[in-house]
Amino acid sequence: MASKAFLIAILVAMVATPSLATDHMVGDDAGWKVGFNYTAWAQGKTFHVGDTLTFMYQEGLHNVLKVTGPEFQQCVASNTSDALTSGKDVVTLAKTGKKWYICGFGDHCSKGMKLVINVLEAEAPAPAPIPTPTPGSSSATDISPFKSFVWLIAALAVFKMILA
Repeated sequence: MASKAFLIAILVAMVATPSLATDHMVGDDAGWKVGFNYTAWAQGKTFHVGDTLTFMYQEGLHNVLKVTGPEFQQCVASNTSDALTSGKDVVTLAKTGKKWYICGFGDHCSKGMKLVINVLEAEAPAPAPIPTPTPGSSSATDISPFKSFVWLIAALAVFKMILA
């Protein structure tokens, strides 16, 4: 019984809490492959700390290597031990600044399988506007009795589901 209530509370919290982070599917439907223009794909997109990059590709045919700027230009990686190879690699953008990624297989990088992005500070939620009260008004009168009734019924329904 308690675990059911806990699961419902978790579900409600997940639905009620908007996520500010964005998951960027690298290459969109094309995924991570040779012959795609990742520079054009990244143009117009904004990347923030907390966002994720998802690299989708056929496992065993490609990989993802995080490299430095000079390595990116030369299509080489000095450290291949940190290669991502699952075919469904998710990279969380943890710091601001330029980030460079290449495929380390054969000549894939020189054939365009490389991505450079600029990561900005995390997006802050927009502050809610504070209404200015007019003389003789009260914020308590702004609450609709109908809305209060609907919320009460919804809360009772959830409570009944938990106890059932």
